[in-house]
Amino acid sequence: MMKNRLLGHNGVIMNKLIPLLMLLIAMPSWAQRQFDIEVIIFKRVVNAEQTNETWPNVLPPIDYQNTGSLSSQAYLNQKGVTRLPASEYKLDKQEESLRNHAGFQVLLHTAWRQNDEGKSNAPAFHLLAGKDYSSQFHPDGREINPSTATQQSPIEDTVEKAVPKPLYELDGKLQVYVQHYLYVDALLDLKEPSVRDIEVEETPVDFSQNTTDGDDNVQFGHLQAISPTVTEERFLKSYRLDQKRRMRSGETLYFDHPLMGIILQVRKVPDAS
Repeated sequence: MMKNRLLGHNGVIMNKLIPLLMLLIAMPSWAQRQFDIEVIIFKRVVNAEQTNETWPNVLPPIDYQNTGSLSSQAYLNQKGVTRLPASEYKLDKQEESLRNHAGFQVLLHTAWRQNDEGKSNAPAFHLLAGKDYSSQFHPDGREINPSTATQQSPIEDTVEKAVPKPLYELDGKLQVYVQHYLYVDALLDLKEPSVRDIEVEETPVDFSQNTTDGDDNVQFGHLQAISPTVTEERFLKSYRLDQKRRMRSGETLYFDHPLMGIILQVRKVPDAS
C-alpha cells in the first residue's frame, strides 16, 4: 500500500517535471533567434544653415569604442554577423523612390543578419559613407590651406604629401539589440562645408614710453584699445542625429531629422526546422 502511494507521488512529480524539462530543452532554440537588419541612410538636399534649427559649431566626439566595421570579416565573425547580398534586400522600392526625388540623396543601403543579443553583446557598427572631404579639410574641420598642404623634403628635391585618412560625409554608429523588446540606437554625424565667424584680436601699439626721435617736445600716451576684427572662414561642420527607438520585428522604422533620415527594417529569420 505504501509502495503504491510512493509510486503515485512520484508520478505526480514527474508529470510536473516533464513540461519543465521540455521548456528547458526549448530554451537554446530561443537563444538562437536571428534577425535580418536592413538600413537606408539618406540626406536631404537643403542648406543646413537656412533651416529653422540652431546647430552648434562644435560637438562632442562620438565614442567608437567596442564598435566594428561591416567590412571587417574578423569583427563579423566575432559577433556572428553575416552580410546579406543585394538580392535579399526588401527596401529596394524605398531606395528607388529616394533616388528619383531631387530632394534626397541616398548615402548608404546595406543589410546584415545577426543573433538575438542584448546591448552588451550585440554588434555595434561604425558606419562611413558619402563624400570624402579629407583633401579639403582637416579632421577637426579646419580648411586645408593649399600653400601648407605640402612639405619640401630637406634631403631630396621632391615634394612629400601626407596621405590623410578619409573624412566621410556620413560618420557614426548604429546598433540593434534585444532587451525584452527590439531597440535601435543611432548616433550619426552628417558633415557639410559651412562658414563661421572668427575674431582676430589686434594688439594696439603701446606708446606709453616717451619717444623723442630728435624732438623732446613730442610725446605719445596710451592708445585706445582696438576692436577685434571679425572674419569668416570655411570649415567642415557636423550635424548630428542622436535617436533611440523601440520597434517590433517586421516593422519598418523611420528616423526623421531636418537634414537626414534613416529607413530601417528588422525581420525575424524563420526557423530552419
